[in-house]
Amino acid sequence: MTARIERPLSPHLQVYRWTLTMALSIVHRATGVALYFGTLLLVWWLIAAASGPAAYAHVQAFTGSIIGRLIAFSYTWALIHHAMSGIRHLVWDLGYGFKPSEREWLTWAALIGGIGITILLWIIAYAIGGGR
Repeated sequence: MTARIERPLSPHLQVYRWTLTMALSIVHRATGVALYFGTLLLVWWLIAAASGPAAYAHVQAFTGSIIGRLIAFSYTWALIHHAMSGIRHLVWDLGYGFKPSEREWLTWAALIGGIGITILLWIIAYAIGGGR
């Protein structure tokens, strides 16, 4: 008879202390999913533009509303944040940024960069007349 080997249980979220890196990893996945739905709205806009003035006016009425602008802003943030987190993962794939201080810096850079670039993009869009 062989003796039963006691193996350690695999740790789970109740064992680990939450960190910003963990949270942004989950947000990265969520923004990836959100981009699928946002891209459907982008396709709707493109099809409406190709379909003629009446169809395009319907889409413009929706995107010009508060809800439409909120969705467009959220889509922009999801796209930028996903790209910034993708760069963070690329750095890790290249074998860099694994020290705790480097991980924290990359995570904060992705978070602040995503928010900052999104806001800057929208300010520029409104400044050149895209927000009328």
